[in-house]
Amino acid sequence: MSHTTRPLAEGEQGTDRVLRLSAVGQHYGDHHVLHDITLTVPAGQLLCVVGPSGCGKSTLLRTIAGLLPAHEGTVTIGDDPVDGVPDSLAVVFQDYGRSLFPWLTVRDNVALPLRRRGLARAERRAEADRILDRVGLSGAARRHPWQLSGGMQQRVAIARALVCRPTLLLMDEPFGSLDAQTREDLEDLLLEVHRTDGTTIVFVTHDIDESVYVGDRVVVLSPGPGSRIVLDLPVRLSGRRDQIATRGLPEFVGLRAEVGRAVRGQGGQEI
Repeated sequence: MSHTTRPLAEGEQGTDRVLRLSAVGQHYGDHHVLHDITLTVPAGQLLCVVGPSGCGKSTLLRTIAGLLPAHEGTVTIGDDPVDGVPDSLAVVFQDYGRSLFPWLTVRDNVALPLRRRGLARAERRAEADRILDRVGLSGAARRHPWQLSGGMQQRVAIARALVCRPTLLLMDEPFGSLDAQTREDLEDLLLEVHRTDGTTIVFVTHDIDESVYVGDRVVVLSPGPGSRIVLDLPVRLSGRRDQIATRGLPEFVGLRAEVGRAVRGQGGQEI
């Protein structure tokens, strides 16, 4: 299966800003995790964040989500500073097993966020069924999460995040615990959803190949403490994304090498 993406660069003309971080810093006591993180994400972009283990990728995502208040700087979604978790935001975590409610059916897990919007039960079920069909789980609506494979459970978590049509979708290493084939299938699902819906996505991953394959843009964080952005790279790949063909392209290999050097501290510079 192949997919197209939107290779939007930061500051591209004609795009609305969805997310802006201005000089964001984060620390736990005396331990500085993030320092002077400044970046803008335009509407419809799929931004991947990579970096060495322990550099603060997940902390950055939690700060954007409002789960951790920024100790320095500001986070803005649209025109609104983040103060708590915004209603226009959805998050998909790596640990899908803990994020789903085992006593609810798949349909009811997906429909759960719609309760806050005051939709009637029939409307919630219809919306849940619509998005389950989008992620290839229309036949699993009446099953429970514990009856599904890991990859299917993560599809449920993605469906639940998408059902409210969020302005911004945050994904924290969502495919990191899956086998290689399932991971590739979900990467392609993500690209298809992004192509169809144009959702703005910030995707954290430790996998360099994955960041180049799914991303419109890759940001690399330096090692901690006090991680900074050392590379901000637009991804412009010719043709349509395909697991075999795309990864064999010379430009893919070049981008992967550039990101790899930055992750290993052999390239890039503080931005």
